[in-house]
Amino acid sequence: MTLVPLDGAKGTGGGTAAGTATAAGESAGATSGSDGPAGTANSAHGSPTSSAHRNGAQPPASDPAVPNSPQPGTSSVSPAPAALTWSTPTREATDRRWCEKVTVAFANSGGTAVRSGTITLGTHIIDLLGIDWSTIKSTEPLPTPIAPGSRTARTWTVCVDDWRVPLGMHIETRVVTVDWS
Repeated sequence: MTLVPLDGAKGTGGGTAAGTATAAGESAGATSGSDGPAGTANSAHGSPTSSAHRNGAQPPASDPAVPNSPQPGTSSVSPAPAALTWSTPTREATDRRWCEKVTVAFANSGGTAVRSGTITLGTHIIDLLGIDWSTIKSTEPLPTPIAPGSRTARTWTVCVDDWRVPLGMHIETRVVTVDWS
């Protein structure tokens, strides 16, 4: 492999080009030691140490040692989208057989907040033998906002028409779907 220095890429004092890198990550000027003035090549590590790099200044945009690097303080990575998970509902009976309190816990493991959404609950009407006679769906808003990395819980009182649950029958509420943005 042959490296050819770019025009104007010579170090100060007429030494070899300090910023031209090889495939192994070594500086082209480092192969012969530090043959230029101090600062053109660092022979111990094989990396360029020009005065701009030592003083903390950004290298010029044409410096091949730092291809397409972002400017300090800027980020080209956008945060991850919200990733919402929810628990199985915890049910609690009420004094009316056609109602129950349902608690669902939510956790956002994504990089952005959950700003809005709904939960659809399916309330199953069950007889004494455990036969599911029907399912009544109800939709409720999520407890938003849910910040990234946080958890929250919400309790809803879910009721169906009293005539749907005769004596000896009960209801069981389950989560059908959760939609969020």
